[in-house]
Amino acid sequence: MPDPLLTVHDFSIVYDVDPPVEAVKHVTLELQRGEILGLAGESGCGKTTLAYGLQRLLRAPAVIESGSVTFHDASGVDIDVNALDVEEMRRFRWDKISMVFQGAMNALNPVTTIGAQLGDVFRVHRPDLSRRERRAACEELLELVAVGRERIRSFPHELSGGMRQRVMIAMALALRPQLMVMDEPTTALDVLVQREILSQISMLRHEFGFSVIFITHDLPLLLEISDRIAVMRGGEIIELAPARELWEHPQHEYTKTLLASFPRLTGERGVLVR
Repeated sequence: MPDPLLTVHDFSIVYDVDPPVEAVKHVTLELQRGEILGLAGESGCGKTTLAYGLQRLLRAPAVIESGSVTFHDASGVDIDVNALDVEEMRRFRWDKISMVFQGAMNALNPVTTIGAQLGDVFRVHRPDLSRRERRAACEELLELVAVGRERIRSFPHELSGGMRQRVMIAMALALRPQLMVMDEPTTALDVLVQREILSQISMLRHEFGFSVIFITHDLPLLLEISDRIAVMRGGEIIELAPARELWEHPQHEYTKTLLASFPRLTGERGVLVR
C-alpha cells in the first residue's frame, strides 16, 4: 500500500531576471516513505533548484511561482511547507528534512573540529542535551558512518575527501530525519570511495527507514541504487518510472539518449542492449 512522505503538486520556480528564467516547471511527484528517488538530468536542468525550492532554501531572484509541498509526518500530521514561518522552517529543516549539499566535502569549517561542527546541530535543535550527551551522540554518528569516534577532535584538513563526505552525511543523519536530500554527494570522489559511500547510504536507509532524494547527472549510478528515477530536462520531469522499468523500457527519447551515452565495459556505446 502506498505510504507517501512528500507530495509535490504543480511546483514552479522562476528566476526573476530580465528576461525571467523558468527553472522548474509544474513539477508533480510523490515520494514514498523509505524510498530512494533518483533525480537525473544534464547540468542546468533544474535538479538542484527543485531540491532547494522544496526546502525554501532559495534566495532572490528565485521565486516560487506556484504549487504546493506537503510533508506527511510520521506523527500523522500533514505539514504545508510553504505555509511555515521563518522560525517554524528553521525547526523543520534538519529535524524532518536534511540535506547533503553539492560539494559537501568542502563545506566543513576548516578552523573548527569535526566534533564541534556536529555538536552545533544538537546545540541548536536539541538544546536540552548536556555537553556529555552531545559528545556521545557525535561519537555515535562518527562510528555509524565508519569515520571513527577518535576523529571527533580532528580538523577537516586531517581527513580524506571520502571521510569529509561521510562527516557531512553524519551531520545530515544527526536528528534522524525522515527525508535526506543528497545533491551529487559523490561527484568529486573516486569510484571506489563512491561505491563505499553509496553502500553505506543504502545500509543506513534500511536501518533507519528514511527516504532519499538522490540528485546526480550519473544515470547508471541511479539505476543501481534507486527504487524510482525521475528524469529532468529544461525544468520539467519528462519521465518517472521504477529504476528497472526505466532501464529496460525507457519511454522518452531524451531518456533513451542519456542511457545510450554511457560507455559499456565492452567498449560499445550505451548501457542497454537493444
